[in-house]
Amino acid sequence: MSTPGRHLAIIAGEASGDTHGVALMRSLREQDPAIRFTGKGGPKMTSEALASGGTMDNWIAEAGVLGLWDVLRHYGYFKKKFASLLEELGANPPEAVILVDYPGFNVRLAKAIRKRKIPTRVIYYISPQVWAWNRRRIPEMARALDLVICIFPFEQEIYESSGLPTVFAGHPMVGELEAVPTTHRDATLLGLFPGSREREVRKIFPAMLGAAKLVLKSRPEIRIEVAGATPAHAELMRSMISEEQVNITVTSGNSKELMRRAAVGLVCSGTATLEAACLGLPYALVYKVATLTYEVGIRVIRVPYLGIVNILANRSVIREFIQHGATPAALADEALRLLNSTEARERLSADLASVVTSLGGRSDRSASERAAGAVLECLEKSGKQPH
Repeated sequence: MSTPGRHLAIIAGEASGDTHGVALMRSLREQDPAIRFTGKGGPKMTSEALASGGTMDNWIAEAGVLGLWDVLRHYGYFKKKFASLLEELGANPPEAVILVDYPGFNVRLAKAIRKRKIPTRVIYYISPQVWAWNRRRIPEMARALDLVICIFPFEQEIYESSGLPTVFAGHPMVGELEAVPTTHRDATLLGLFPGSREREVRKIFPAMLGAAKLVLKSRPEIRIEVAGATPAHAELMRSMISEEQVNITVTSGNSKELMRRAAVGLVCSGTATLEAACLGLPYALVYKVATLTYEVGIRVIRVPYLGIVNILANRSVIREFIQHGATPAALADEALRLLNSTEARERLSADLASVVTSLGGRSDRSASERAAGAVLECLEKSGKQPH
């Protein structure tokens, strides 16, 4: 039986978390309209929280930093936000705190909630990828969490082996992109996707731009389009293109549409690579970060691949061009390999479809609906108290 006025706190710190968080909030309210939300998120979550009669700190613009250096520069900001949130949770404990991705902040928050003995359940949605960089943290998470809801199938066994109750809900993106209509691919169109953050654009787009010039030198009939995440990013890339005097069409906010039309893509590592896989786009992964971030990363990453497609398949399905390997010549060679071979493109698209199938798509319930059901089941378990 639902508890009238049930209060849940939900915490997300990036744009993707805002998208997945609001989907979960809506599914929870569909299953229990009396739920009221508080917490931290972005504009989508804030709107939903207000509709539930709750409040939300819209902090995404400040919280969505990238890389070790950005985190260090904003340390004072995060320290204040962390302390004030703990005070709020202690003064008015919700029935549960739902943590959405954002592990650098949220894992610490889960442990601090337990240390302070705040009487609430702690649930993690879109579980942190500690299996990639520090599996020793999993037992710590098991002590801090009541439930983890994961989106990759192999994660369930990893977390359950530490005694942590785990539910595999499926990846939310798969269901979302199943509804996107298919379209004819243009065999002469190369799509560039340099990332959703300005720092990514500044690091990655120059290499993509250099690759584009080499591709056009080899095949002048190729058309090249780049999708900017925002109008500001699009304007930044136009200025960079103008300096190089190369013919590239720039748009903003239509990355999925470009992924549907392009024959081949060069895609910044991150959420966009999974979007490309779900939409069947043959692509190569590209990533460059600040030198300090890279040097730290290569010392802690414990998986053989960066791209989630390759991790899921446990083999090199798509080719990865990282840091010093992300040169214009290398990117151009891979783009031309795919552009010049219909067979190579079709084989890669088939491999991507096989990987996407493992993520729990094509179901009568969406990932957020399954996750919401898991949250409510956790809360309703008779006699179970928070840690």
